[in-house]
Amino acid sequence: MTGGWGCSGDGAYTDADAERLAAQMSEEKARSGTGPYGPLRYRGYRGLAELPYFELDERGRLRLTVEGLPAGIDFHSHLGMNFLFAPDIDLLRRSDRVRYFLDCDAETPGCALDLDVYINSAFDERLHAEMSLEVRNQILFGSDAAATHTIPNLLDEMDAVGFERAAILAVDPGLPFGGDLTARWFDAVEQAGASQRLLVFASVHPSDSGWRDKLRAYARRGARGLKLHPEMQRFFPDDPRAMEIYEECERLGLVVIYHAGRSGIEPGFMRKYALMRRYEAPAAEFPRVQFAFGHAGARDVADAMALARRYPNVWLEITGQGATQLDAIMRENDPNRLLFGSDWPFYPLAATLAKVLLVTEKRPELRPLILRENALRAFAAAADTAAASISAADLPGAG
Repeated sequence: MTGGWGCSGDGAYTDADAERLAAQMSEEKARSGTGPYGPLRYRGYRGLAELPYFELDERGRLRLTVEGLPAGIDFHSHLGMNFLFAPDIDLLRRSDRVRYFLDCDAETPGCALDLDVYINSAFDERLHAEMSLEVRNQILFGSDAAATHTIPNLLDEMDAVGFERAAILAVDPGLPFGGDLTARWFDAVEQAGASQRLLVFASVHPSDSGWRDKLRAYARRGARGLKLHPEMQRFFPDDPRAMEIYEECERLGLVVIYHAGRSGIEPGFMRKYALMRRYEAPAAEFPRVQFAFGHAGARDVADAMALARRYPNVWLEITGQGATQLDAIMRENDPNRLLFGSDWPFYPLAATLAKVLLVTEKRPELRPLILRENALRAFAAAADTAAASISAADLPGAG
């Protein structure tokens, strides 16, 4: 077992690591528009209505026009977050429009949106600065954008683009107070009567001595998985304390979904936690745990794909990948282990859906797998691992 909190040696972030990230970003930018789908540049999210898959409704919101698609399952979404001193968010409120964290439709015409690059590189420095401010405000003062990331707004968008269910992923940042999003989201989903459509993924912090009791309590409330964000939570995925969490997830039958890989816009000091070599030991040592790599490894997608080919318990959740890269993911990996994700409310569901529909035009048989069936199989595989010795009271959904 490798690891150690903030360790040196294998935990170091090397010059070679930095150079690989810079090269990936540069090469992708240079290749944009030269792949099998040609240029894919639009003005804002509303510009996606130029594609044959969407139209704008009377309020200027995207609506799916394709018939015959399965009712989708989004494996990667969130609700509005508030921590520490930020006021609570009314998660039951509907607003006129969703302010995405990368709000490409804030102005008319919308910002330049390129579907052929990793999605966060499609935005300029001003939008990134606005996103960073809103994320910080979630901790201190309250975010105006996050106040629109509510259950009715998410459900409205799911209905508009044909999604039946979404996994909402909490994150425990390890703060001294005000960090238990999981319990607050469970309460809000139950109050909204949305438990059949919104599947809560719990989060615990590996440094929290009470994580095991919390995780078991969340499982009793019906948690379907666990979300871990090694960069934000500042731990290595192969740290011994994290490995204990995976063992508990196996007992409880929970999928583990990570933020995996470097996005290229996070603070530099966080990047060492997301290097894909740190994700191998969990997959190898816990073959019965289903691990989903969020963003398909982001900028480290090549390393993530290699791990997915090596370990049958690794799934690639595809949020953010550009169309040409998504095409390569589908060709070079088992399409039965690809999961749809939107990362709502950083982006609308349609941003990922547009790319999936483009890339599967000539392979429509992949659409049911990616949009729905693979998610159901991931949940079923995780549930099958629950140890026979566990008591009925400890099983997810009991009580």
